[in-house]
Amino acid sequence: MVNRVVIAAPGSGHGKTTIAAGLMAALRARGLKVSGHKVGPDFIDPSYHALATGRPARNLDPFLQGEDRLIPLLRHGSAGADIAIIEGVMGLFDGALGTEGYASTAHVARLLDAPVVLVVDASAASRSVAATVLGFAQYDTRVLLAGVILNKLGSQRHADEIVTALEATGVPLLGTLYRNEEIHAPSRHLGLVPAAERASESERLLPELAGWISEGVDLGAVVQVARSASRLSGEPWRPPLSHDGSRTVVAAAAGPAFTFRYTEADELLAAAGVDVVEVDPLQDKELPEGCAGLYFGGGFPEVHAEELSANVPLRTAVARAVGDGMPVVAECAGLLYLCQDIDGMPMTGVLDASATMTKRGKLGYRKAFSPADTVLTVAGQRVTGHEFHRTIVEPGSGPTPAWGWDRTPDGFASASLHASYLHVHWAGYPELAERFAAAVHAHG
Repeated sequence: MVNRVVIAAPGSGHGKTTIAAGLMAALRARGLKVSGHKVGPDFIDPSYHALATGRPARNLDPFLQGEDRLIPLLRHGSAGADIAIIEGVMGLFDGALGTEGYASTAHVARLLDAPVVLVVDASAASRSVAATVLGFAQYDTRVLLAGVILNKLGSQRHADEIVTALEATGVPLLGTLYRNEEIHAPSRHLGLVPAAERASESERLLPELAGWISEGVDLGAVVQVARSASRLSGEPWRPPLSHDGSRTVVAAAAGPAFTFRYTEADELLAAAGVDVVEVDPLQDKELPEGCAGLYFGGGFPEVHAEELSANVPLRTAVARAVGDGMPVVAECAGLLYLCQDIDGMPMTGVLDASATMTKRGKLGYRKAFSPADTVLTVAGQRVTGHEFHRTIVEPGSGPTPAWGWDRTPDGFASASLHASYLHVHWAGYPELAERFAAAVHAHG
């Protein structure tokens, strides 16, 4: 049995992440084992979930993983937990554009048969909040709206006015939270600042956040909502066991500049006989002993470009390793680190390309294909992925692209290298991990 509840909102900015992470921390403080999950491809919110729960971050996304994998992935990620808290994305019914809500929080809640608690920012309304809640409860009756938490209340009179109006909706009130300027996560150009970039501050605030939630939210009622969810059928997701011989090592970029990596990617590589050892390109001077492959995931290297550039020993070690044919996979931030420079700050120089920050970002789901055999793919491989950045990379002459979509080539690829802006969730395509692992074993 997976006791589960979805934390949703009418739109972005209502406080979903703060309240979801606070619920995780508060329930954990009460002795419950909590697993955190995020609807959609976002890497940043799950970093706060991991901090609050003490468990690996998990994503649930039907576009990236496939509808049929969501229940297995939830069961896998929540194994041993007393309750799964699933944070939604954007507004409850907002999905991929032009798809009538595909991959929305509501879509995922229906697939998981999970009750929903709606977080509403009440700072700019009173009785109208009840109309909002009623509309969300009735818009799609396949989604069970099991409760509401009011956020950013200004006073007791303000709260009383809304509580009275909510009675007519029939939706239970589970919490009333007043404005608290001391508890928030700072943002930057692509959303919130990842927890790893403010680890000490985040850890310091966790007890305060848990206390704030405990005072304003009926935790027992939230647990009862989660326990009301139906029993799920189907087996938990497991990485295929594809290797029973010797093990080898892949160095994975980590630390404040490289905070984005799907948990299941590490688990797939481990099952294929590859141990993932984290390396912080801001501080570490060399690759780990026995390293036979490189995995550079997502993050914000543009924010830390000066420090990355100053670490000449590691930049040199990476360039030498890739030049010697060491297999390397790079996603978005990793692509930038492999370039000649980021806004003039020297990087590893592996690729004949420069990266430049722009004023506008590129964000969205992509359906991509591989134009050629690479260390990660075979020619014609089709995947779904996600693009999320505010830089452009200007390639040199005639590179082989890693992916293509909408007639647009993306990235760089060869028999030993795959570098692209596209993030692909390997749980949906375990063959990618197996192909990369095979190349790493061959090189080692």
